[in-house]
Amino acid sequence: MFVLDEADEMLSRGFKDQNKVHPNVELAKMLLNEGQMHLFEHWPEPGVDDDKKKSFFDQVRRLNSSYPGGLVSYIQNARKLLADSKAGKNPYDGFTPSVPSGEVLTFGDDNFVSLEAAGVKEARNAAFVLVAGGLGERLGYKGIKVALPRETTTGKCFLQHYIESILSLQEASCKMVDDGCHTKIPFVIMTSDDTNALTIQLLESNSYFGMEPSQVKILKQEKVACLADNDARLALDPNDKYRIQTKPHGHGDVHSLLYSSGLLEQWKSEGRKWVLFFQDTNGLLFNAIPSALGVSAIKGYNVNSLAVPRKAKEAIGGITKLTHVDGRTMVINVEYNQLDPLLRATGHPDGDANCETGYSPYPGNINQLILELGPYIEELKKTHGAISEFVNPKYTDSTKMTFKSSTRLECMMQDYPKTLPPSAKVGFTVMDTWLAYAPVKNNPEDAAKVPKGNPYHSATSGEMAIYRANSLILRKAGAQIADPVVDTFNGQEVEVWPRITWSPRWGLIFRNVKEKLRGDSSISQRSALAINGRNIFLEGLSLDGTLIVNSVDEAEVKITGHVQNKGWTIQHVDYKDTSEKEEIRIRGFKFEKVEQLEVNYTEPGKHSLSA
Repeated sequence: MFVLDEADEMLSRGFKDQNKVHPNVELAKMLLNEGQMHLFEHWPEPGVDDDKKKSFFDQVRRLNSSYPGGLVSYIQNARKLLADSKAGKNPYDGFTPSVPSGEVLTFGDDNFVSLEAAGVKEARNAAFVLVAGGLGERLGYKGIKVALPRETTTGKCFLQHYIESILSLQEASCKMVDDGCHTKIPFVIMTSDDTNALTIQLLESNSYFGMEPSQVKILKQEKVACLADNDARLALDPNDKYRIQTKPHGHGDVHSLLYSSGLLEQWKSEGRKWVLFFQDTNGLLFNAIPSALGVSAIKGYNVNSLAVPRKAKEAIGGITKLTHVDGRTMVINVEYNQLDPLLRATGHPDGDANCETGYSPYPGNINQLILELGPYIEELKKTHGAISEFVNPKYTDSTKMTFKSSTRLECMMQDYPKTLPPSAKVGFTVMDTWLAYAPVKNNPEDAAKVPKGNPYHSATSGEMAIYRANSLILRKAGAQIADPVVDTFNGQEVEVWPRITWSPRWGLIFRNVKEKLRGDSSISQRSALAINGRNIFLEGLSLDGTLIVNSVDEAEVKITGHVQNKGWTIQHVDYKDTSEKEEIRIRGFKFEKVEQLEVNYTEPGKHSLSA
């Protein structure tokens, strides 16, 4: 075994040229001091594998610089968390849960409409941050998740929809001020080694989907070292004895990346007030952002978590206020499998139970956050963006002495409030699930195993949820939208509504939709309607078939009369059918485009389609 005093001897044994090694001596001593002697035990004599030894230290240097406090902090944090895990320590010991304060919104009422307007006004003072470090492998898709079509009527991918939504907010927000506003809303994408090159390629090959490239910043997160045992000995790659095995640290890294990038201070100097965080495949998210940002502005929330109504014991974390016996309080997400036993242990014999509303009083966390920039910067100055971590080792047996495979520390973006002082204003905004939440994260096989009545969270349900939301929004605005039919795709029973989709510049907020719907319009269940343009007005349209309307922003288009054609039919696709593209197979359906009416208005001025 090596000891600290032997570091120089070890290094001289490992390398022939001391001058090239010298900068690495301190790194080696640091590792030896933290009980990592095993990393060097296999090193051969000088002159053998020198390049591999140098690349080892290059990796150690990266791991050390990318973690707040360096590898010493990482190893020491790991030892404590692994000891707690082995002892079965409950992270919520001493805490009592209670229902936090927040806002519950009703889509389309006067309060909702006024909050949407307030949010649009604030948007020019905001920055958006997308955490997109994951591939779509869990979905049965080899590419990056943000490249998946959000829906297949238009084929627009998630990233295009997000950028078009931000640009629409940017324009609408600037129109609400009289000072010749030319604000560009910053958009940050956190990538990983897996997604970085593909994300840049997607942006560049599509001209950033209309956004100025200077608005977009890419921050790449690094992986963290794997842990081989309860002593937090770093795991070597089984295929390379000169490489430490690494795995993702989790989307909580976004906070330290933003802190170290200098962007937060830059945004503050530009007068920005809000940072909005969102994840990669919730196609309904931007339905919720304007009103939620309005809530943050009016209520003065330092932290605002977007949430949906949650059934008791549903497999989604609950937003909970925790009060410790020592007086500490925090409002955070508590995972569903921890919330029920925590309630039972603190005087609630029924545990996580529905209240008189039919839902749990602890709303469902959907991992979308709105943070007030000033207090966020002050907090990160203290923590440097380090987020409360956890470890989840898989033990070989009940003695908890050895792991089935290496583990690592992880952190989650939504755990940011854990370190906040009691004076922080932390709240939530609840919106209907149909409006705000339809993540795409499960593959067809896993989704088909979900108990009936629970959300599938698949590409199938995610696309159908978009059509349902748009149909219900049009209904609320006064249109007659046919009821859905029920069908089964890839073993998942879903409602099939009319395939209605529109670009964000047409219907950014509910008021926009109401203004563009005039007279009695109706859409049959088998219909598809795609609206791509700002000033397209439906004035007594009766649609039974497929209608696609494209227009330039300078055109004003009125659509009236009865449009009927054979339309697009829905064809079932088996997810095992390799003759179809992955993005189609994971949905279980495709459109056969039998007949449609497509109209394009490329010239400014007033136009009308009267069928």
